[in-house]
Amino acid sequence: MRNAHLKAVPNSVADIPFQAASLDIWDKKYRLKSRDGVIIDQDIEGTYQRIAKSLADIETTPELREVWYEQFVWALRHGAIPAGRITSNAGAREHKPATSTINCTVSGIIQDSMNDILEKVHEAGLTLKAGCGIGYEFSTLRPRGAYVSGAGAYTSGPLSFMDIYDKMCFTVSSAGGRRGAQMATFDVGHPDVLDFIRAKREDGRLRQFNLSLLITQDFIDAVKKDSAWRLAFPIIDMELDESINLHDPTPVLWREWPHKNNYVTNEDGLVACKVYKTIPARRLWDMIMASTYDFAEPGFILIDKVNEMNNNWFCEDIRATNPCGEQPLPPYGSCLLGSINLTKFVRHAFTEEASFDWEEFCKVVAIFTRMLDNVVEINGLPLEQQRREIYSKRRHGMGFLGLGSTVTMLRMKYGSAESLEFTERVSRELAVTGWKQGLELAREKGPAPIMDEEFEVTGEMLRKRPEMRRDGYRLGDRIKGRELHVRYSRYMQRLSEIEPDLVRDLAESGARFTHHSSIAPTGTISLSLANNASNGIEPSFAHHYFRNVIREGKKSKEKVDVYSFELLAYRELINPCAMSEAGNEASSLPDYFIAADDVTPRQHVDIQAAAQRWVDSSISKTANVPTDYAYDDFKDIYLYAYEQGLKGCTTFRFNPEAFQGVLVKEKDLENTTYQFSLDDGSVVRLKGNEELEYDGELHTAANLYDALKEGYYGKF
Repeated sequence: MRNAHLKAVPNSVADIPFQAASLDIWDKKYRLKSRDGVIIDQDIEGTYQRIAKSLADIETTPELREVWYEQFVWALRHGAIPAGRITSNAGAREHKPATSTINCTVSGIIQDSMNDILEKVHEAGLTLKAGCGIGYEFSTLRPRGAYVSGAGAYTSGPLSFMDIYDKMCFTVSSAGGRRGAQMATFDVGHPDVLDFIRAKREDGRLRQFNLSLLITQDFIDAVKKDSAWRLAFPIIDMELDESINLHDPTPVLWREWPHKNNYVTNEDGLVACKVYKTIPARRLWDMIMASTYDFAEPGFILIDKVNEMNNNWFCEDIRATNPCGEQPLPPYGSCLLGSINLTKFVRHAFTEEASFDWEEFCKVVAIFTRMLDNVVEINGLPLEQQRREIYSKRRHGMGFLGLGSTVTMLRMKYGSAESLEFTERVSRELAVTGWKQGLELAREKGPAPIMDEEFEVTGEMLRKRPEMRRDGYRLGDRIKGRELHVRYSRYMQRLSEIEPDLVRDLAESGARFTHHSSIAPTGTISLSLANNASNGIEPSFAHHYFRNVIREGKKSKEKVDVYSFELLAYRELINPCAMSEAGNEASSLPDYFIAADDVTPRQHVDIQAAAQRWVDSSISKTANVPTDYAYDDFKDIYLYAYEQGLKGCTTFRFNPEAFQGVLVKEKDLENTTYQFSLDDGSVVRLKGNEELEYDGELHTAANLYDALKEGYYGKF
């Protein structure tokens, strides 16, 4: 009698075994251990139970704590995935008392003074020490070569101070369990904007930063008209002299500015800016597009659209974002994030009966909304200004991940018309369910404090929202925050088109939070707890690829072999021999298996636009293109993003001459040759995927080259 080999065959995608890379990332980043390395979370279920207990303990009675503990565990098992800081730190205070459950924050406004620049470095260091990333705007600092009357010297400009923040971030984050992340935003009208665009062309410079430009409507108009663009910076009161004619539009430009301190202002609240230089708008645009093609930066933030659509339009002037860009935030604002794994709701994957369980999805959204609201109470933020901001507005950003994997399992092609329709519905159902919970939570626990605040009606309010005049409001009137938030928010006005009764009730009672939705990139969260379901709303990077992972004690990054979730599922449920780039028909995948390189930049934007319609914050989305993608086909992607109503956009093209990416494909490594010069003058040339021994460790040629080039070799 032959030996019987037994194997449990999954009946659904929920039963797909975790791949080794996923369990490894969970173990290294999210599994709770004592300072001595003793394991606290025995398995992923243990992680779920720890998180659920920590958040249920916020409830006011033992009965409620018991009920909501069970509900929270259920939601976590069924696709709710809190962001990394919640997953790592909720319920971990006994072992990690100085950490936060908040992923990222935004700095206070960096004033143009040495004292404030260095004070903000201090605040940023404390924020990074707590495990949070941080974003800043640096175009509040005067340009390189400007005269500083108080010091009797000329300034070195914003980028020189950014170098200080960069080194601080590397130093502080290297001492903890999470490497820090920073976002630097910069106004497209600042005199040093060209230096900002070119900054990362220097090896090893500003590598702890993501860089994004604040793109204004005026600049877009100038590009379209092929007109001149003026680069200017505010005039300080004490430096105003008779040589400056404030009424002459040639040397002086009046514009909005994040703050008015010590600057020359007019009755409309605009700040007088000295024009330093004038350049063709299209020349600057071409520089931006060439840089993002070659170096994947700067990103693109349509700051006027951000502020126009901000639910808190009446009390915030947003100029910065969290490091990944999905949360445009006011000074000291925080991004409290979580994502729902869409793959959990696919039924009968890859078959003609494939469907999405909308009822269970909405149930998870409802429970998860309460969970994220409870995170506010255990925020662990280190600065009082940060804590005041999060308690006042209680904003969070629920999103989803696994969109690319899910549409594949539903037999759709990512970027097709039906995938766009599906994406918009997911976003809409999440929004409607979330705001219904925002109403119920407000009735149960009270609205966000800002809803009960009274605000004085200003000329700026009436200018931005002319319908307020039609409703009878006049200068000096007092109005509740809830009315400004619900009745006059452009997003809430859109929501009222489909849920008028809900919006009316929210205006009467106020919501529990000011913002509900945001879509994060979910890199390691997707890889670990979602078993490498596709990140955020991205398609899968590839169906078989490598991830470069930072390992404590290793001198370069480690290459980890990973498979997309949809490939794992297809192999388990349909064809165990299936493989990407298979050389025979028996192992080939259906044509709806789409990866990032198969999607055009416009399709990337279309997917983002479909989701953005119902997302009240923003979306972190990257338009990936192959290395050989033609520049002429690429260069208008940001203009298309603007036309589609996006708040921001980023791109990525693998360019081995510039950097080594986090995610890499075998064919890219194999097609790239790296050259090493030895001490004896000889030269060694290796393909990127070849391994070599150096300094007592084994490295891939690509990762060793990148570590030496960028200056982080041996510093993890």
